[in-house]
Amino acid sequence: MMHTKSSLKRRNFIGNISKASLLGVMSAGNATTLIKDVNELSARPAEGHIFLAQPYLQAPSENSMSIMWITNKLCYSWVEYGEGDQLNQKAHEIKDGLVNAYNRVNAVRLNNLKPNTTYSYRVVSKEILEFQPYKLVYGITITSDTRTFTTVTPKANEVSWLIMNDIHDRPQSIPHLMKLNGNTPYDYVFFNGDIFDYQTDEKQIIDHMLTPCLESFAGHKPFLFVRGNHETRGKYSRELADYFTSPSGKYYYAYQWGPVYSIVLDTGEDKPDDAPVYAGIVDFDSYRKEQAAWLEKEMQTPAFKRAPFRVVMMHIPHFYSGDWHGTLHCRELFAPLFDKYKVDMVISGHTHKFGVFAPEKGKHNYPIVIGGGPKDGNRTLIKVTANQQQLSLKMLKDDGSEVGNYMVKRK
Repeated sequence: MMHTKSSLKRRNFIGNISKASLLGVMSAGNATTLIKDVNELSARPAEGHIFLAQPYLQAPSENSMSIMWITNKLCYSWVEYGEGDQLNQKAHEIKDGLVNAYNRVNAVRLNNLKPNTTYSYRVVSKEILEFQPYKLVYGITITSDTRTFTTVTPKANEVSWLIMNDIHDRPQSIPHLMKLNGNTPYDYVFFNGDIFDYQTDEKQIIDHMLTPCLESFAGHKPFLFVRGNHETRGKYSRELADYFTSPSGKYYYAYQWGPVYSIVLDTGEDKPDDAPVYAGIVDFDSYRKEQAAWLEKEMQTPAFKRAPFRVVMMHIPHFYSGDWHGTLHCRELFAPLFDKYKVDMVISGHTHKFGVFAPEKGKHNYPIVIGGGPKDGNRTLIKVTANQQQLSLKMLKDDGSEVGNYMVKRK
């Protein structure tokens, strides 16, 4: 079960409880973390009971979908959903016999869905005014608009997705780049890191990513996300994971959609762990080694080996991004595995210079694609489509012009 962190205002109701007891549960299997002051999270209780972020779709599969949303009051929340235009089923999250409640950041996983089926859904949040051991008092209930989503088609013959990277706290770039796709169908959106400059608070996450995504697509099309090096920075970086889910519950994961088996790696920081700016509180070398061990096991699975195409998405490219520590460590750990297990393409960002680099013997046996950003004239939208015979990539600059393409034939 996924579970969400309770965001509570300590001095209003916790009193003199020791800090060790102020533990809230994070979403998507992440580690336990201290509860944050509700004012820090910009919950704005004076505005009445409202959604700070309407429901957005995460971690799609053939028989499940995660729905996340944020309220400004502590609530008991659930999802109403059903096939077609029905809303005849209800789902909430349960952890160890307790239904998740008295929280604001919600993640509800809808399970046992039918593949390739359209569902309607809406979310409901009931304010909790008073939560005593033997007395619970509810307040105002709010309900979102009804939206729809479609589950993944098993063994689909085709898949298409859009990739953005290096937005760097320019929220207007998200709808602008999405418009470049026009009316071309797509299955999901992938954010390949550095959507923010650094992590400050919840309001930044809502205003600079969730809201523009919701205005563009996220209520009816899912998105997936991986950190860039800038998402590891700032006082709120350790809470960022509360607002997203993935197939693994981690920042690195794998999934297959149609003919493409995708590997997502979290490349961490670009400087050494002992760089003074990190003040001794990072350990990305160990984290990348952990991913390399996981990666080789993943690449040995029958599903990976059988997939018509194998694509890696990670923020820092292991070539063409200088000789900083992060680049070289990724090259050391990941490049031999990419060659050994014959990946078909690596898609990255980070350098702010878009480019398509064909395979180079003795260096990398697959194309490396790097998206641009974040300034006007250098922002890019990457469009990937694949069927059983070929995988095609096209990169558009923010004026709509094509600035790169590559096609891989099935081997």
